Amino acid sequence: MIEVRDVSKRYGDLVALAKTDMAFEKGTTTALLGTSGCGKSTILRIIVGLVQPDTGEVLLDGEKISSENLLSARHRMGYMIQDGGLFPHLSVFDNVSLLASHLKWPKEKMESRAEELAELTHLPKESLSRFPGQISGGQRQRAALMRALFLSPDVVLLDEPMGALDPIIRADLQRELRSIFEQLETTVVLVTHDVAEAGFLADTIALLSAGTIVQKGTLRELVKNPASPFVSEFFNAQRNPLEEVT
Repeated sequence: MIEVRDVSKRYGDLVALAKTDMAFEKGTTTALLGTSGCGKSTILRIIVGLVQPDTGEVLLDGEKISSENLLSARHRMGYMIQDGGLFPHLSVFDNVSLLASHLKWPKEKMESRAEELAELTHLPKESLSRFPGQISGGQRQRAALMRALFLSPDVVLLDEPMGALDPIIRADLQRELRSIFEQLETTVVLVTHDVAEAGFLADTIALLSAGTIVQKGTLRELVKNPASPFVSEFFNAQRNPLEEVT
């Protein structure tokens, strides 16, 4: 569904992303895992077109994304940024339906879609009429996920979607996210620094370091058969990573 070919990005002397090739298969969930500044969010921003790569190209369903088709490609992607990114002056309904409103969907269609997604994400329907400051952190993350899913995208890109939540709420949302991914059969790319989260949600994990993908595979494969000393060191720093996702 998504392919990055020979993609790289530098900021002066800083290599944010070395030349990278990676394919994200249709209907699968891939976690980009690593420490802060390793390049995982850069990949996500290049895919969605917020950052232009210095080299390479991105393909969506076999078609190269260019300046001519970027907007239509974005309409096929749902993107959820860190902390949700809801506009505080808009109601939850207006937040989640923002792009649909821009595309001039009928109000009845937007209301029906919002109610459908509220049920899917377990957001109380009365929250739709409230403002982000009037609902809980977990509800704000559910609303942000609704916005990412609103146009029924082929691809969902999630950048640290649960990083600011407390452990209990985070665990609940992780279970709900996995159920949603299974129901929708959507291609998902998830950025996280949380090993347990990556192993719980993803079919495949790509571990990055210093702008380079150092190993790809399941969590068990990476833990049991590390490709380099860095991979061993990364997972040895975690507490029983395999036990955390069983």
